[in-house]
Amino acid sequence: MIVTAHAKLNLALDVLGKSPDGYHDLRMVMQTVRFGDDLDVELTRDGTFSLDPGQSYLPADGKNLAMKAAELFLAGTGLGARIAVTKRIPVCAGMGGGSADAAAVLRALNDLTGRGLSVDELCELGLLVGSDVPFCVMEGAALAEGRGEKLTPLPSLPDCAVVICKPAFAIATPELFGRVDGRKSRLRPDTAGMTAALRSGDMPGVARRLYNVFEDVLDRRQQEVFVIKRALTDLGALGAAMTGSGSAVFGLFGSDDKAAAAYEALSARYKECFLTRPYTPEIV
Repeated sequence: MIVTAHAKLNLALDVLGKSPDGYHDLRMVMQTVRFGDDLDVELTRDGTFSLDPGQSYLPADGKNLAMKAAELFLAGTGLGARIAVTKRIPVCAGMGGGSADAAAVLRALNDLTGRGLSVDELCELGLLVGSDVPFCVMEGAALAEGRGEKLTPLPSLPDCAVVICKPAFAIATPELFGRVDGRKSRLRPDTAGMTAALRSGDMPGVARRLYNVFEDVLDRRQQEVFVIKRALTDLGALGAAMTGSGSAVFGLFGSDDKAAAAYEALSARYKECFLTRPYTPEIV
């Protein structure tokens, strides 16, 4: 089976504090997009597992979330899996590539084995793989709380064009969390307003509430994030923000023509630039 692992974007991201277990308490509004990786998943009857991660620098063992998901799902069955990834989602971009791959593996193996687990049951399995995996299993849009595993489904973004651009550097997530923990003054996203705008289909309302607290603690080496944000808005985006812990930046466009022009302009300057749309799974 060939299945697509859809990238995710953070329309809003807030860090509320640090829990006693060492994890951070988050409140995020997330949305999947049509852009993503493709995974070719095949069952093996001899119980062996193999993974082609799509890039030579990515792990091909249980350190890769796709392999971890396969081993977890098939534990005790005597079955194995061969997985080959066509990798498109940038690594270390804040777009949930590893989690999306794991979620795609869970969905594919659920179909291939005929196990028939519900989305909620797949989300429970996904949480054992990683905090973002349950959302990537569910897809569409959601308010994500806790570590990201407490999900409240939301209506997806109104149809629009999305331009995503990643500068040529990654950002260390633990370092950003440390900076957020030490921050004295805290601006916060209007999460309630964001969810209300999604529920009413208010695209301008969503766009003007895009906000990611990690942007407030970027250092001088990471200022290219703001250069891309300004370029997107100058080229007609209704709003722009960094996704996750970065370094990818996205802009929402009400005009396909403006989005295409922005994509063309930024593609000339940045290797990893993508033009896509919001993705909502079909309701069966």
